[in-house]
Formats: sequence, structure tokens, C-alpha cells
Amino acid sequence: MTQAETSDSGAQAIVHRMACYDFPWDMTRSLEMALFRTYCSPRISGLLASTGEFERCPQKRYDDTDIIVSELMEWGYDSERGTAALARLNAIHGRFRIANEDFLYVLSTFALEPIRWLERFGWRAPSEAERQAMFQFWREVGVRMGIREIPQDRSEFERYNRNYERSHFRYSDSNRRIGVATRELFASWFPRLLHPLVRRAIYALLEPPLCEAFGFPQASGFMVGVCVAALRMRARVLRLLPARRTPRLRTAMPHPTYPRGYRIEDIGPTRPRPHSTDTADAPP
Repeated sequence: MTQAETSDSGAQAIVHRMACYDFPWDMTRSLEMALFRTYCSPRISGLLASTGEFERCPQKRYDDTDIIVSELMEWGYDSERGTAALARLNAIHGRFRIANEDFLYVLSTFALEPIRWLERFGWRAPSEAERQAMFQFWREVGVRMGIREIPQDRSEFERYNRNYERSHFRYSDSNRRIGVATRELFASWFPRLLHPLVRRAIYALLEPPLCEAFGFPQASGFMVGVCVAALRMRARVLRLLPARRTPRLRTAMPHPTYPRGYRIEDIGPTRPRPHSTDTADAPP
């Protein structure tokens, strides 16, 4: 086995450990924030909003994305399950004309946002090995998706991510439509009485340029302080708890869209469309 193969296998093992043992809740929240970021690009949100399906069934879109990402992170892209998830992802995306730079930006958020979240709110800081593993893991996923010009190192990917946001983030009606649908989905997971508080908490966790791109109100300094303090208090409590000994697998959890379980071939749009004109079903 070559050094590259050993390193690649090690990256999958580290990401599995992070997602299933050390930071399961944080991985989910950070990837939700990653998705919010991608919706600030009118080209990305425009595809999702083109027919209104994202707004009609946001829970299914969330579940589909959650399942594919969890299959990859929990089982690895070399596993039978991970290979099937990647094949399904490629089949869905293959029906759309998506610019490589947009693909590359979405990939960068998955590689970078978990580390950024952990640096702010994790019960411990991510190690350099974990930072590198997260980058390498998602870079290899990108290679297997056929994404071109993926940076060779993490710092270069960080520059690409920031440059893309400076060039492409701006307000659009499609950003707002997808942002509101996502915000209301998250609020729906809580009792109705708490919905206004959930909305304000979301604004507090989004950076001001993101709120501007969505047309959301800026959070007050007080609300930002409360949310940050609450997440950091959670981290301090977690430091005192014993290490998790059994994996927390999102792939084994019930999903509202698939209460009796799912098959990977059921993920994503259900109706076939011609490749050249398909805009009725947006990719997960």
C-alpha cells in the first residue's frame, strides 16, 4: 500500500471518528451552516428555487442531503454504502448543468465549515490531523464527483472559498426564497411558541454578509452574545463528560421523509427528466 493510500484511508477513519464519536452534533450543525452559505449565491439558489420544489418539500431536501453526507462520513467513500451514495449523488447532479466553480464552492464549504465551527464552539479545538483529514476527505469526494481544479492544499481552498464569496454573494429573490424555506424548516422542529426565538438565533449565527444576501434582519449584539455564550457553555459541559463509546449514526436514525427507513436509490428527485431541460427537480 502506498503512502497516499494509507493517508487516504486514515482521512476516512478520522472523519468517521469526528462525525460519530467526538463531534456528532457539531458536525450536523456546521454542515447546516455550510448549506446556508451556499444559498447566498444567486446561481446556486436560483437552481433550487427554479420551480418552487425546494419550498414545497424542504424537509425532503434536508433529509436527502443529510443521508448522502452521513453515508459518506460514517461509512467512508470506499465502502459499499459510500460508493452507492456517491453513485446516487453523481446520477442526480448529472442531470443538471452546474458550473464547476459552483460545485467547487459547495465542496469547499463542506471541507471548511466543520473546522470553523469546531474552532468556535467545539468542546476541544480540532487537531491539525483532523483539519487535514477533513480537507482531504472532501477533496477526494470532489475528485470522485468529477469536480475539476480542486486545490491541492487547505490554505488554497480557503482562499478560493473566500474569493468566491466576495465575487458571488449578493442579495437575490431566489436567495431569500431558499433562505426563508430553510429557516422555517429549522423553526418547524421546535414548538410554535419558540419559532420567533429560533429565527433570531439563526440570524445571530449567520455573519452579517449572509443576512444581507438573504434579506434577513441583522441580529442584535445581545442575541449574538447569548447564542455564542450558550454554545460555549455547552462545550464546557461536554469537556466534563466521559468520551462517547458507541457511535452516533445518523444513517441509523429515523428521518421524517423516510419513517420506515430508506434505500439509497430513493434519495433525490423521484421523476426522471430530460438532461438538457431538467429544472423541475433541484439536486439535494
